[in-house]
Amino acid sequence: MAGNQTEHIVNTDQYITIAASEYTWEQTIKKSRFIVNMARVETEADARAFIDRINKEHNKATHNVWSYMLGERDQVQRYSDDGEPAGTAGVPMLEVFKNNEVHDIVAVVTRYFGGIKLGAGGLVRAYAGTVAGGIAELGLVERIQRHKMSIRVDYKNYESLKYWLEQHEFTILDTQYDTGVTVTVPVADDATDAFEASVQDLLAGQADLTVGEIDLFEVPYDKRVTAQTSSLK
Repeated sequence: MAGNQTEHIVNTDQYITIAASEYTWEQTIKKSRFIVNMARVETEADARAFIDRINKEHNKATHNVWSYMLGERDQVQRYSDDGEPAGTAGVPMLEVFKNNEVHDIVAVVTRYFGGIKLGAGGLVRAYAGTVAGGIAELGLVERIQRHKMSIRVDYKNYESLKYWLEQHEFTILDTQYDTGVTVTVPVADDATDAFEASVQDLLAGQADLTVGEIDLFEVPYDKRVTAQTSSLK
């Protein structure tokens, strides 16, 4: 196993993680069921508790292989092959985390043996591919520090504003309707002035903008998830 014993406080700077607090996905490979349960975690205690829970839920499985990676520099990295040949299961799962830049995550891949042996290379591909498949199906988000920018407009200008935001790939966090429409989007600290100028130019000055405090937001992260690991053959 790799890493150290230091408990980790979750990253507050920009980083990538899975798009839900927990997720389950499975596939069948040569009659063996491979089920991945993954979760966001903030500390090693969180990771261990999650692993223990999945082990109890699948206590009749052939293997419950796990990996987790924590820390601002991914300094806490741990894994278990749980009886699979050394290097064919836990490490490939860690490699998927690294290659896809996914942070503060734990995954348990449960295997119910179907009677057909996969060989070392097949096991590597199965465990790495199951983690990658689960991440790809769920999706990733980027956690970013941004100002919460509120834009209030008349109803007649709402569609134009919405279209402009979508075209410029701004994520709409919230939309409130009353006597007007208030849209909230995350905007980078060094882009607030330019953003406000662009919106006012678009709507001929018919918008009220408020720059909120910096907060941590999650926006969809569009990246092709790969199962490639240095151990794949």
